[in-house]
Amino acid sequence: MEQQGTSVKSVVVPFESGSSPTALKQLGPHNVPERWHTVDRSAHAPHIVAVPGDDGGAEDEDAEWVAAALVTARPHTAYLKIVDAVGDVPAAVRAVVARARSRGLAQVKWEGWTATPENAAAAGFVPLSPPLAQSEGAAGPDAGYVRWLHDGTVTEPPYYGQTTHFTCGAVTALVAQAHAGTLSPEALDREAELTLWRDATNFPACEPVGLGVAVRRAWPSSPVTVHLDTDRPVLLDHYPDNDQDWRALLQRTSRTEAGRIGVPVAPGHLSLTAIRGAIGRGEHVLLLVSLAGMQGFDVPHWVLCHGAVPGAVVIDDPWANGAAGDTWVDAHLLPVPDRSLDTMSIMSTDSTDSTDSTDPADSADPAGTADCFRGAVTIGRPA
Repeated sequence: MEQQGTSVKSVVVPFESGSSPTALKQLGPHNVPERWHTVDRSAHAPHIVAVPGDDGGAEDEDAEWVAAALVTARPHTAYLKIVDAVGDVPAAVRAVVARARSRGLAQVKWEGWTATPENAAAAGFVPLSPPLAQSEGAAGPDAGYVRWLHDGTVTEPPYYGQTTHFTCGAVTALVAQAHAGTLSPEALDREAELTLWRDATNFPACEPVGLGVAVRRAWPSSPVTVHLDTDRPVLLDHYPDNDQDWRALLQRTSRTEAGRIGVPVAPGHLSLTAIRGAIGRGEHVLLLVSLAGMQGFDVPHWVLCHGAVPGAVVIDDPWANGAAGDTWVDAHLLPVPDRSLDTMSIMSTDSTDSTDSTDPADSADPAGTADCFRGAVTIGRPA
């Protein structure tokens, strides 16, 4: 148990699946804790931030609570998420915001299971745009809210959750173009998702060159640059040799097509400074990352980098891990510290899972010491 901050008195206790603290039950009749236990949230550091009554201090474990919130977050990120708040809801939210500030985080989110727009606005939160689609198996709330803890704003792209385990590359490109105004949000649907994936896929992965070529063919006026600091085929090592051969041939064909239609393939390592620079110029960066840090399994996956705040890059992730209580509220406008994003986007060429599938059953630990690479696609403003 720990005390958080000096201006807001609070108690922080771990959240244990299958049981609830007595003080939580004493807050009165509510059915929220029952829902808290419907999934295993342990991968996202679940904890309860509680506000003790006037007669109790943060050091008093037996003090009655007047408010409590269940709080989680993806590992290696820069936010906290309120799943629900009960009791004196404004007091619980103030305690969570104070905790986030004390940790130097970029934002607090609030899932809209029980939060009302009025309560959220009174606490300084703004509504997130409802998702156009949610990823399979990760049904989240209809509403969500965010409160940034820094000066300035980050413009919000539409959120679209990939509807298959393998279309993350196509979805990030579509969302980037919708955010840039090149594609109307109404056109961002499953037909568009699967059509772009079909043009970009290396079966079933979307490797960087093929994805860049497909984006350029779909939007000829948009400048596209592929960043790939290896000249060998990628995302193939887990396949048998004969399956690697024809996929490698397709990747070489993509490189030839990139040269034919004028898509540069930059061989240098794309730094986080360069990613921030591209975002500052109004460009979008589709970045290949491993989900090992944020979700606990080493699966290559595409995310969209579209904003920057002090110390973190803001991404949109088209996939949410519903089995861990992860929803579109986590995946949308997600701040990731520069160092964390740098680490998770250094990919192993020997990763034993090399599809962009987000099914944890496909993942395995990398074998041995491997060569590494970074893959990205930068989409500039339309000419």
